[in-house]
Amino acid sequence: MSTTGKLVCLTIVAGAMTIAAGQKFDYKILATNKTSTMEKELNEAAAAGYIFSAVMGGDTVGGKEAVIAMVKSPAKRSYKLLATNKTSTMQKELQALADEGFDYVGQTVYQTALGGHEVVIIMEKDPAKKAHKTSYRLLATTKTSTTEKELNLAGQDGYSLVGMTVGKTAFGGSEIVSILRKD
Repeated sequence: MSTTGKLVCLTIVAGAMTIAAGQKFDYKILATNKTSTMEKELNEAAAAGYIFSAVMGGDTVGGKEAVIAMVKSPAKRSYKLLATNKTSTMQKELQALADEGFDYVGQTVYQTALGGHEVVIIMEKDPAKKAHKTSYRLLATTKTSTTEKELNLAGQDGYSLVGMTVGKTAFGGSEIVSILRKD
């Protein structure tokens, strides 16, 4: 590793330690195997002063669940959850929420209680944020080479990658689902 690389690593580690030493965090974990209740739980936690931090889907002690971490914050937010096993309809839903002022914050793929697989996208609205025009693009491919080609084409149009998951969906089989954003 070069001296510059070591310096960058040390700077990042030192910065992380400074933040951790000076702040305390209060987390809330939401976990469910029913995406139909997750949006309600997200907004209840938001009303109690929590904002989205991270999401994952997979096997937990509670079964196959979507798990969301939220952190206490003075900021007020609201949430919408998109969940589907048909990625073809998600592009339209994603853009419709963006047009309402929601921004992408995370995604996962997990197996539902009924044995299906869903792509779950979490959108967040910050009422204090100035309205802006955001365009989203969803790419769903089965081959990594196709994913790279499509990401590069979208990148040439000014889209940046904000999230990616891999999972089985109802019609595409195993798909790489990429979400891109352009402001």
